Amino acid sequence: MAARDERQRDGAGPAAPGTGRPGPELTGRPAWAATPDRGQLTTLVREVAALPAGERPWCAGVVVLAGQGDRTLVHEAFGWAARYAAYDEATDRGVELPVGERVPMRADTVFDLASLTKLCTALVAVGAAERGAVCLERPAAAYAPELTAAAAHGITVRQLLTHTSGLRPELPLYALPAGPAEDPAAARWAAVAREAPLTAPGGPYRYSDLNMLLLQRVLERATGRPLDALVREMVTGPLGMRRTRFVPPATWRPNIAATEDQRAPWGKLDRGPVHGVVHDENAYALGGVAGHAGLFAPAGDLEILCQALLAGGVHRGTRILAPASVAALLAPPGLGFAVDQPWFMGELAGRGAAGHTGFTGTSLVLDPATGGYLVLLANTVHPRRRPADNGPRAAAATRLARALGARRATGRTD
Repeated sequence: MAARDERQRDGAGPAAPGTGRPGPELTGRPAWAATPDRGQLTTLVREVAALPAGERPWCAGVVVLAGQGDRTLVHEAFGWAARYAAYDEATDRGVELPVGERVPMRADTVFDLASLTKLCTALVAVGAAERGAVCLERPAAAYAPELTAAAAHGITVRQLLTHTSGLRPELPLYALPAGPAEDPAAARWAAVAREAPLTAPGGPYRYSDLNMLLLQRVLERATGRPLDALVREMVTGPLGMRRTRFVPPATWRPNIAATEDQRAPWGKLDRGPVHGVVHDENAYALGGVAGHAGLFAPAGDLEILCQALLAGGVHRGTRILAPASVAALLAPPGLGFAVDQPWFMGELAGRGAAGHTGFTGTSLVLDPATGGYLVLLANTVHPRRRPADNGPRAAAATRLARALGARRATGRTD
């Protein structure tokens, strides 16, 4: 799902390591509310519990996890991880699995994160900048010379992270033929490399999966390591996010939420029911490891990530980023993160909340002002994709904001 963002605003303060740009001044841990409003949290859970219900539910199943600082406040699961065997075009309904074959949603169910993958790609990029492997102000082609269009137009690493490269939202890589067995995605990567921007780099925000694919190539060339290894070594491994990975093994399938009966005309490929394999067609065409999509994870692992970012890059004594690097990630306009977007952040937006959404039904938002974080993972594309409805995401975030006193902080009285 394409995230939207506001006009760019530069931060102020000391330079974030390796970025060559100032980051916001760190002011230490905020005075977070000591006692969340349990009534608002109860309402949050009740409203989320209703999302898989009814004739035309928002999702087949959902996991909600909310917290503040290092405290888990809510962690519940509702509905079904796998409810449908297929989608019936004639009736415009899912074909229900027999009751005995349905898989209930659990608090530890693993989800295809879709575009939440971009957050880990951004974390790797800022970590690489902190270590001196890349500089965000340098041209992307300085690290990956095969990116010929980026070289011709002077696209920088920062422009990839801020979606200001001018590139179109996506390319139909899935429609290109596979290459030889030793490199089946070669022609697809070549198409990415030669894609010219629609508008001059450095201009208006235009969300594009291609930005994260070019960034993947930059990081892989600069470090000599593939993206899946970089995410494991720099983010998920150190933080102990043991159930987060690209290309999950077949043994994980029983605990992975099903996605779509992917067929034309609503889908871009005719794959049939997709379960345990990446849903995004381009990520699938690239072998399941892509900078824009492909990670799988449960809500509990994403909670660890939120806690680490809210703590300035450290979790239980293990540091993955310097505080200034975290500040650079989250400062408007965000490096890979969307900042202060009420369309999915509700009343958490407005004072520096950051996060992202994913096409499969996933979302994450963290709010340094209150110390709050919300992970909402749903399989909204099961059994088939529908026009996006972000209302439930915004509503859940608003409930958390009110539970944490955000109304008082923003002057709201409703």
